[in-house]
Amino acid sequence: MPLYVQAQGALISKHHDLLRIRVNDSPTKEVRLLDISHVVVLGNVQITTQALRELCARNIPVCLLSYGGWFYGIVQSMVHKNVELRLAQYRGASDPEISLRLARAFVRGKIRNQRTMIRRLHPGSPKAALAELSRLANRAANAENMDSLLGIEGAAAKTYFAHFGTLLKPEMGFDHASRNRKPPRDPVNALLSFLYAVLVKDLTVTALAIGYDPYLGFYHQPRYGRPALALDLMEEFRPLICDSTVITLINRGEIKEYDFIQRAGAVSLTPRGRTKVIAAYERRMDTLVTHPVLGYSVSYRRALYVQARLVARHILGELASYEPFCTR
Repeated sequence: MPLYVQAQGALISKHHDLLRIRVNDSPTKEVRLLDISHVVVLGNVQITTQALRELCARNIPVCLLSYGGWFYGIVQSMVHKNVELRLAQYRGASDPEISLRLARAFVRGKIRNQRTMIRRLHPGSPKAALAELSRLANRAANAENMDSLLGIEGAAAKTYFAHFGTLLKPEMGFDHASRNRKPPRDPVNALLSFLYAVLVKDLTVTALAIGYDPYLGFYHQPRYGRPALALDLMEEFRPLICDSTVITLINRGEIKEYDFIQRAGAVSLTPRGRTKVIAAYERRMDTLVTHPVLGYSVSYRRALYVQARLVARHILGELASYEPFCTR
């Protein structure tokens, strides 16, 4: 499981086969290295050289995020030895036909899952919105170029987020009129932005574990410091993992107004609020679901790895096409 450390001023150190986390005069907490998949530090958290060296030796990445959840990068051991996959990735990203084929699948999967969320959770089951999302998913599957695909994705997002607020119980007091970010201006968008950052982090770790270059994508264009491949892979999972977690947190009353801070028109989570959100996100990641291609149950955590491997098999020529992860 990931280890999250967000207490400002915390110190992470190594003691035998344990990581010790000390925060001022609070009791020291210990976590077995054997139980850790990766370490996530948010803000001003210190980690000793000895701890970093041991984490690298065990191939446990350390993810660096800002206090507000912005994903800065990863400290890891030597790069994965899968040179053949990276060469195939570079060739595929340079081939407009392969890139467009994968991009169509990513966007089609995202729109289909957005439609599933509306169909399952909307109290009125809006037929016009469902029909529009179906139409846009079909258009995405046949988009002629990247610019057209971007327009289709944008139209689908507009339809989806126009109805997203109706998926939230009104008595909980959280309104959502539209998607906004950089910075988010209301609690719902603050939740979405934070969870999208956490999911990008997980898919960057997944891409590195398989042997990809996480900064070279097929749909998202390369930009300095942006993990484009992780952004590609997360598209179909945004509604199923992040949006679903937001809906669960609000509708079950797990998150409250006092879990947010508003400053200069921007809204962010308090440390207590982030703890709640991370716990809900990890519960969602452990949820079992039937894989649409493989036909057996996997957790969403495992599904991230499976889908990344299916993309690898496609660009290596082992699969004729890539099928996105969609639920009914």
